[in-house]
Amino acid sequence: MERTKKPTIQRTKESAPTRTKKAEPLVRQIKKNSRKIVTQEEYDGVFNGNNISTGSTLLDLAISGGRVRGGGLPAGVLVEIFGPSGSGKTVLLSEIAGYIQRQGGQIKFHDPEARLNKQFAKMFDFDLDEDSYYRPNTVPEVFKPIREWDPPREKNIINGIMADSLAALSTDLEMESEDGDKMGMRRAKEFSEELRKTCRILAQNNYLMVCSNQVRINMDGGRFTPKYTTPGGESVAFYASCRLKTQIVKKLKKKHKFHGKDVEKVIGVQIDVEVFKNSIWKPFRTAPVTIIFDYGIDNIRENLQYIKTYSGKTTYTVGNVNLSKIMNNAIEQIEEKGWEERLRQEVILLWNKIERSFDSNRKKKRR
Repeated sequence: MERTKKPTIQRTKESAPTRTKKAEPLVRQIKKNSRKIVTQEEYDGVFNGNNISTGSTLLDLAISGGRVRGGGLPAGVLVEIFGPSGSGKTVLLSEIAGYIQRQGGQIKFHDPEARLNKQFAKMFDFDLDEDSYYRPNTVPEVFKPIREWDPPREKNIINGIMADSLAALSTDLEMESEDGDKMGMRRAKEFSEELRKTCRILAQNNYLMVCSNQVRINMDGGRFTPKYTTPGGESVAFYASCRLKTQIVKKLKKKHKFHGKDVEKVIGVQIDVEVFKNSIWKPFRTAPVTIIFDYGIDNIRENLQYIKTYSGKTTYTVGNVNLSKIMNNAIEQIEEKGWEERLRQEVILLWNKIERSFDSNRKKKRR
């Protein structure tokens, strides 16, 4: 039986290009959408995920910059800030509290050391009133009210609880008994009990709890090997999702002439903050933070220095605009033009480029 041949289809020269032309609008649309997405990511000034800023762009990025654009602290977690006296712990707490209030959230500020005042708080736009300020004596007085707190809950609004500091909290046993709690065992147990009951409440209600703590030096059983610990046992370190370790780098001094004489004063401190523990993103990132006593965190100063250091430029800049070679003059220029947010966005872009250079090029692990 003779097989019939299938008719040969004559393809015109226009056939293949026609298919390509039909696909071109789709390709152009995909590219256009891709450009839109990148542009929005690069220039969106809002903290994605409604994270809370510490007042320092570089510290925000060190905490969660690889997970959320702009970084910062998320809700639903416990954060511990620990370090030696005078290393900026209260300033960080106040900056965070002020930011939460500016975003419409409510604050419970526990101050067992009774040293925060309205004038100091006002510097951070933190309205310290009777409804937000408490002076607890014991561990339960901090944590029990959290479980009973019922502030208005609105979408994308984060409410915050601050405690400054945990080291100043006592126990009923210590306050009522002559022998007290000499070994600190009762306090450690109360911290463990209260945190176990409270941490799930933070997550359920979208609260952010930030506590400061001091450091103690133990001589490791009598040997001369100093070991730095924080009061309250191991429970605070265990339950904290993020632990920030502060350390003074240097004092900042300013000199003026007064009646022909040089007068020098310490006007602030420069500290390093290490993300000592981090369940939010990667640990052990560090950030320099400058604190001016009558101003708070000098975010402009650190951002200008970061761009100058890592862009290879010889002067302070914003975008393609050259600023003064003198730091204080460059800061004034930024403030006069209102370029604080523009500067912050440039730091985020540069930080992301540097962070991407450390990305692993390995293939995904087979599991």
